[in-house]
Amino acid sequence: MTTRINILKRIALFAFPAILLLSSGCKKFLNVNQDPNHLVAAQPDQLLPTVQAAIGVALGDDLYPYGNIWSQYFTQSAVASQYKTIDQYLQVNADFNYAWQHLYQSALINTQLMITNSTGNAALTQYLAIGDVLKAYSLQLATDAFGDIPVSQALQGSDNKNPSYDPQATVYDSIFALIEKGKALMSDTDPNAPTSPDLIFQGDMDSWIAFANTLELRAYLRLSQIDPARAEAGVKALYASNASFLNANAEMTYTSTGGNQNPFYIKEVALGKTVNLAASKTVVDAFVRNNDPRQFAVFTLLDSTDTVTYLPQGSFAQNINTITSTPSPLVAGDPQNAKSALAPVILISAAESNFLQAEAVSRGWASGSASTLFTQGIKASFASDGIPDSAAAYIASAPDAQFPAGAADQLKVIITQKYYAMCGSQGFEAWTEWRRTGYPDFLVTSAAAGGRTFPLRFLYPQSELTGNLKYPGTVPETTPVWWDK
Repeated sequence: MTTRINILKRIALFAFPAILLLSSGCKKFLNVNQDPNHLVAAQPDQLLPTVQAAIGVALGDDLYPYGNIWSQYFTQSAVASQYKTIDQYLQVNADFNYAWQHLYQSALINTQLMITNSTGNAALTQYLAIGDVLKAYSLQLATDAFGDIPVSQALQGSDNKNPSYDPQATVYDSIFALIEKGKALMSDTDPNAPTSPDLIFQGDMDSWIAFANTLELRAYLRLSQIDPARAEAGVKALYASNASFLNANAEMTYTSTGGNQNPFYIKEVALGKTVNLAASKTVVDAFVRNNDPRQFAVFTLLDSTDTVTYLPQGSFAQNINTITSTPSPLVAGDPQNAKSALAPVILISAAESNFLQAEAVSRGWASGSASTLFTQGIKASFASDGIPDSAAAYIASAPDAQFPAGAADQLKVIITQKYYAMCGSQGFEAWTEWRRTGYPDFLVTSAAAGGRTFPLRFLYPQSELTGNLKYPGTVPETTPVWWDK
């Protein structure tokens, strides 16, 4: 697609220097003086790919090592050092400058600009609709990571450079309102729907409608512990509208062309192509226990071996110079293999969509067969990993693929299977679902933690501490976010 050829050029035009693709590992490139509320003039067809590329960088790079290490898919390699502090639970505010910068100064400010510049123009209605939904998606990423965030006073131009922080419950109100507003505007017959500027669905509005519904289902289920009555009502209303849901991955795809590769691959190449991550014993043990062939899709075997070689989580100091299996090119984990450049960044997967629906049915909030949806989620995961023909045998025999009768047990197997499906490709979402549900229940404390408690949120960035007069103060990363009960 021609639009992808100039992803970095488009990003660079709109408060997103291309060099910041070299994210948290290279802080010398950080510019904390950009104004996240300053809106510039740009056309929606320029802004849409800019927004989507920014989300791809935030999700596929900034959140990638945290999500995948804290979900215990990966651990710090014993022959490298880049992510030791993540495994040690030793974060400081400045570590999260890039995640905040990409979500606010790149994704959200440009989404708001796209919304503003599309409003009132009938020919741009589908840009407006997509903008509302992408803003909701970006807000959920930000609030699930950081907790309370600026919304009501942010992204409104340069008048307010010190926006107040909205409570996370209020942010979720905005998320639901934006999704509903976007869906109401979406049309699969609008001849003006974007095609080449849309890097995710190429203007297929049926897919955008399904994406919006799946995002809304995800958001309502996020409230299942903190406000189950609202979650139930929201899910029931969604199903009453005969909502469609994703049956294919919603993802950003990349090429081998310079600047258009997977963002995590770009950063790792810039770091000298050092393979910084290793397979974690936590997930590999679970894969082995279930004779799960997905382990061979997401990890690369060492020469002359037929099993995944791992490290216990955080044990790099006890295993100096130990060579282990690494994340595979399928999940962008090997900068020494050019195929990693082509790994997609998944916003919502088909597997996740099915597991969300299975949970809604299992809770009694939606109609359908939870067992069937659960099985479809597993099949979608195997297909995404390139091994669709292996799903049937796994479903027939794997202990964790057997669907139980009781609702409580069903939640456990649904989320545990979602965890397996997200290995390496949706680490942040897997960590988030663990925070919500406590599943999987086999995560361990990192050997490198030194008595520190498992992180439950990101710290607010240093850029907010020094640049926003209404900074609410640092909230410890061991403090649960609002919905984490």
